[in-house]
Amino acid sequence: MTQSKAMKHEPLPDPYQDEYSRTTFGFWVYLLTDFMMFATIFAVYAVLHKSTFGGPGPKELFDLPSVMNQTWVLLVATFFVGFGGASVHRKHRAGTITYFLLTFILGITFLWLQFDDLSLLVKRGASWKSNAFLSAYFTLIGTFAVHIVFGLLWIIVLILPVIKRGIDMVSVRRLTCLRMFWQFLNIIWIFIFSIVYLLGVIQ
Repeated sequence: MTQSKAMKHEPLPDPYQDEYSRTTFGFWVYLLTDFMMFATIFAVYAVLHKSTFGGPGPKELFDLPSVMNQTWVLLVATFFVGFGGASVHRKHRAGTITYFLLTFILGITFLWLQFDDLSLLVKRGASWKSNAFLSAYFTLIGTFAVHIVFGLLWIIVLILPVIKRGIDMVSVRRLTCLRMFWQFLNIIWIFIFSIVYLLGVIQ
């Protein structure tokens, strides 16, 4: 046997060309575009956060303990969605359903706490029409809340087939994207908490 024949072998399949990898890569691209949208809204808020036109600013309006509660709720939800993603890859049906439903419950709790905070601001006369600062603030928080609502609806749509038929490769791909989306939202909220609320109260 010559050396050239000994070196000849069948080419290995490219692991990055399967459907799962293409799906997750495409979803990463989507998350990048979503991140750019949030970055634009953050930039608008950074420019307008002092444009209160004589009205109350972040220090007077923001309730930091309430925002901390929202942050903890979202962090725990992200913790559960991570366990849910691990359960999906292990094809553990009960764990997948349990962890994603816990994420759903905590997501609803987060929205309720956030809506309560925003409604208190409106009752105090600080609505999105009051000044440029509040317009930018409500736009940022509202955009984030819409993403949370979308994530909650997505959980319902993807968990129902798992309850009925169990976990297949389609469920693995879809729930992996959902886990990525929820963890992405957690990162965005960390930016919101640090830049909007924490710095707003400290300054």
